[in-house]
Amino acid sequence: MEKRIIARGLLAGAVASVAAFVFARTFVEPAIGKAIEFEEAHAGGHDHGVELFSRGVQANIGMGFGVLAFGVAMGGLFAVAYCVVYGRVGNLSPRLLSVLLAGGMFLSLYVIPFLKYPASPPAVSLDETIRQRTLLYLMMVVLSVVLLAGAVWLGRNLLERFGPWSASLIAAAAYIVGIAVVMVALPSFDEMPEGFPAQLLYEFRLYSLGTQLVLWAVIAVVFGSTVQRLLDESPRQEVHIPA
Repeated sequence: MEKRIIARGLLAGAVASVAAFVFARTFVEPAIGKAIEFEEAHAGGHDHGVELFSRGVQANIGMGFGVLAFGVAMGGLFAVAYCVVYGRVGNLSPRLLSVLLAGGMFLSLYVIPFLKYPASPPAVSLDETIRQRTLLYLMMVVLSVVLLAGAVWLGRNLLERFGPWSASLIAAAAYIVGIAVVMVALPSFDEMPEGFPAQLLYEFRLYSLGTQLVLWAVIAVVFGSTVQRLLDESPRQEVHIPA
């Protein structure tokens, strides 16, 4: 059963990556092109040397492959998480659980880290800080996931004492406080070059967020629909990943 669920997660991730690529190619790529034009037109822009691949290859094959690999990986991760929580979070339908889980993963894996370290187009970041920024971003992702898991655990343990509504509010408050502490503790970066169009930065970040939203929404819908049929054929049972 677990293998069949994970296979549906990989399929959902592949389908979602196609939708996300179309969105990114339509909206994000033009913003990247404008940022590169700004970088090349202003003194002090970064010198990247000779490009191994043309902009056309990067914008199509490169972006397409990258989005596909990421989407399939997220689909597989989503399916594993689904196997872990299915049958352990109340009497939720497979479709509803898919939507809620996708929403939680979108929030913890992207939205929360994005609030601290938002995506930036070329010309906005310095090459010398890329390693530090990458490590801090990954740390933010890990801490967000850990705090969300802790909040879920807290809510379940407070359920009998306070009831569903109050337990959920307490768990949500604990998550928000924890995230706030992490955001204050981690360093920030202000590398915006003088004269960079604020509207272009806003559009790039908005469309980057939209790409992830499309990815997780399609994963939720496709996986929820396929796994619903699979689980309807079998008696309700806890699904788990064998050790």
